[in-house]
Amino acid sequence: MKHYLLICLFSITQISFSQQVNTLESSLTKAKQEHKKVLLYFSGSDWCAPCIKFKKTFIQNEAFQSFASENLIVVNADFPRLKKNALSAEQTTENEKLADKYNANGIFPLVLVLDENGKVIKKWEKIPEETIDTFLAQLK
Repeated sequence: MKHYLLICLFSITQISFSQQVNTLESSLTKAKQEHKKVLLYFSGSDWCAPCIKFKKTFIQNEAFQSFASENLIVVNADFPRLKKNALSAEQTTENEKLADKYNANGIFPLVLVLDENGKVIKKWEKIPEETIDTFLAQLK
């Protein structure tokens, strides 16, 4: 019975977590409170090879994750094409708003560093060519 209750609790937690919509407004508010920059990146997680490479090379890198936890709020505006990877309607709407504001030309991947007011400080219109160390130095 305890095992069953744990599974139910875990399932409910996963459902409520997966339905949480990440908005730029909430990220900017958090950035202001924590005095951090926002790293916003646009990706096509199941169709864009450079986007997948960016995520593996930079976002999932331990050095980046360590740096980001102390200095950045990371926001991913993802545009998957496969139905099985579809985002919630609310998250899709939020990502489309971000694209309208920051990526009107539909560049993938597009990596932006924003100040706490949402102003673009730095932009990469393709996968950064720098090493992870150089990329982190530029983020600093």
